[in-house]
Amino acid sequence: MSHLFAHLARMKLIQRWPLMYNVRPENVQEHSLQVAMVAHALAIISNKKFNTSLDPNQAATMAIFHDASEILTGDLPTPVKYFNKEIEAEYKKIEAIAEQRMLEMVPEEFKDDYRSLFDSQAADPVYKTLVKSADTLCAYLKCLEENRAGNSEFNTARKRLEAMLETNPEPAVRYFIDCFIPSFKLNLDDINKMF
Repeated sequence: MSHLFAHLARMKLIQRWPLMYNVRPENVQEHSLQVAMVAHALAIISNKKFNTSLDPNQAATMAIFHDASEILTGDLPTPVKYFNKEIEAEYKKIEAIAEQRMLEMVPEEFKDDYRSLFDSQAADPVYKTLVKSADTLCAYLKCLEENRAGNSEFNTARKRLEAMLETNPEPAVRYFIDCFIPSFKLNLDDINKMF
């Protein structure tokens, strides 16, 4: 018997941004779906516009599971996680233990199929970087959503994420920002006018 999917089903119970006031709360499961969609798009953009040969399905699948270990650790707020180098290093150890625990839940005959999804050290670095970029983009989109709703609580996070995205070396990220982000600053009526 494996408890893997019973644990994965709890992704919807892990709230993101736990120290911040949210107009609309976001859980890890819905965040992971959005990251998967963006990672999939980044791989396609990279292939079509910048001559790479990434597998969009692999990118999306990695993204679905990218925060799965938070079922065991919770979502530690960024200001806590990066408060100092010692806390950051210790939390990385906790994350690694949680990733291994998730992998231990996989039946033996499927471990190799799930290893790169649960164990960040076993993940392909190219896809790991792409998923991290998608994760950053989605966090930025959350900030825009909260700001549009009049919540200034996310201003500092938005500025920090904008700076990270500005220095992101991946051209597919810049393309995504230029092509898709402007719509997130519009209301539904303005988005519908574009059709």
